[in-house]
Amino acid sequence: MADLATKHDHSGLMDRLPTREEIDSAAHAATAIAVAMELDGGLKVSGENGDPVKIAPAVGELIIELLGHVSNGNMVTLVPVGTMLTTQEAADMLNVSRPHLTKLLKEGQMKFEEVGKHRRVPLTSLMDYREQKARRQEQAMQDLARLGQEFDRG
Repeated sequence: MADLATKHDHSGLMDRLPTREEIDSAAHAATAIAVAMELDGGLKVSGENGDPVKIAPAVGELIIELLGHVSNGNMVTLVPVGTMLTTQEAADMLNVSRPHLTKLLKEGQMKFEEVGKHRRVPLTSLMDYREQKARRQEQAMQDLARLGQEFDRG
């Protein structure tokens, strides 16, 4: 039984939620890296043979963001921008069913490519769709707030 727990603790965070220890570790590391970057204008670590290696601020910020997700107890998956997603992967990222995603693709709301009998969704297309959806939702909330104010005055 202890072997299972040990194995579980060492599996990647792309496959499971972080443990309490990993959450705490990520929170402390994110803070330490942020402070180090602020003091040094970047992140400095020891490389091969102890030689200092400076990590560019943009890369340091990405590391901090990743640690932030872990410190919030989230499972994390890194996906390179040029990635082509299966319809199931894309649906999972949007938190919708695969049939709903397929409907969105057929309606032309997202670009996709056909690979044989299967559809593949470019990550960039999925991210564009999410951004457009968020903008529409924000606009709808602003419109609703404006209508509420008009109703209160009238």
